Amino acid sequence: MDRRRFLTAAGTVAAAGLSGCLADLGRLYTSNEPPVLSNRPDEVYVPTHTEGMQMVGTADAGDLRVGVFYSYAHRFWVIDDESDGFQTTKIPHTADDDIHLMVSAWDPETGVAVPDTGLSVELTRDGDLVSEDVVYAMLSQRMGFHYGSNFGLDGDGTYEVTVDVGAPSLNLFGDVAGKFDSPASTTLEFDYSEAERNEITYELLDETNGELDAVEPMTMGAVPLGVAPDSLPGTPLGTAMTGGLRLAGTVVSADRFGDDPYLAVSPRTPYNRLVVPRMGLSATVSADGDTQFDGGLEPGLDPELGFHYGTPVSGLDGVPERQATVTVDVPPQIARHEGYETAFLEFDPVRLG
Repeated sequence: MDRRRFLTAAGTVAAAGLSGCLADLGRLYTSNEPPVLSNRPDEVYVPTHTEGMQMVGTADAGDLRVGVFYSYAHRFWVIDDESDGFQTTKIPHTADDDIHLMVSAWDPETGVAVPDTGLSVELTRDGDLVSEDVVYAMLSQRMGFHYGSNFGLDGDGTYEVTVDVGAPSLNLFGDVAGKFDSPASTTLEFDYSEAERNEITYELLDETNGELDAVEPMTMGAVPLGVAPDSLPGTPLGTAMTGGLRLAGTVVSADRFGDDPYLAVSPRTPYNRLVVPRMGLSATVSADGDTQFDGGLEPGLDPELGFHYGTPVSGLDGVPERQATVTVDVPPQIARHEGYETAFLEFDPVRLG
């Protein structure tokens, strides 16, 4: 039941004079999320609920375009390097949190989402600082890769949100080569009211939560999601699953990658092909049984490949039998919304080709 249906049902059994109490009850309902599932699988799963969001707006920041949104404050998980391996730790929302603020960044000319820019947000009201923070790089089933965190506000009113973006640590190819090389900033203004926030949809998924699946990403209009290509250019090496992550490989021969064939590995979620950045990958590449490369892959961005990890490898041209054994050396260093927090932590090497 979403929040509007909840309030409608409550209103049918309450007197009109209790409308203020019902508004408080509705706020209590949306701020108290369903309990975390006790039997979560160590894979991608359907979360307990979904939320809509309110768009603040879009604006250019240097070569990038950013979109800013907000929804209800909610829990998320950050990744920690513990003595026994990487684990996720829940960050609950508090009574001081009013919204979960989200920012996406992309190249407006190609429509390619740009992860790993480094991004911070400052909220002001009437020139006074309300909140300033480096937001988390995050992954959610509804929005894909974005930056976000919970923020407290100072009541209803008009706010300014300033977004600072850095230069992404990526190899850039094709129509994005030479872009995003300088930090930039932009400011958007928006009117906030608790009542309007409480109109954002909220749906419980009682019948499907915990299943090995994912909810559909939301449609965001002019804001592109970070979705990996269904079909990669070049000579495909196939796909493989490890740690709940799907890896797709290809070898591309094109001038923009240099003189040698270019090995590209595209990491994506298993159900909706959402790109998964901020990880460490290495590969051993062989051609006709001879090792041609053994080392780390570098993060890259290309309009046709999207976000990927890759390296040039000599000796692959004209060779019919090409294989790559790919190892995830460092799991994705991103915060996770519910449904991803138990996945993408432990990996076995996989073979492509």
